[in-house]
Amino acid sequence: MAKLASELEVTCPCCNAVLVVDTNLGRVVGQREAVRGDRPELSEAERILAAEAARREALFQQSVEAEKGRGDALSRRFEEALRQAHAEPLSKPTRDFDLD
Repeated sequence: MAKLASELEVTCPCCNAVLVVDTNLGRVVGQREAVRGDRPELSEAERILAAEAARREALFQQSVEAEKGRGDALSRRFEEALRQAHAEPLSKPTRDFDLD
């Protein structure tokens, strides 16, 4: 409820916060944030932090494994290209002025 007759309480359509507007002053004089339903409890903070730490560690281990396998994949591709280069016959490259 508004405290003065010149004060109005308006609910924000975006965030559902309650704004107290003074009509004499023409500005917002107070606000109350809406209670969020998804707000975590303080007692769950340790569990949330542990879950986030485990997720970060899993992502890090995944990137480490990808980097370990990356060198092997690159060396296999290089060996394949080298074998293919040895299998192709050597030919003299065509130059532009040889075509005239």
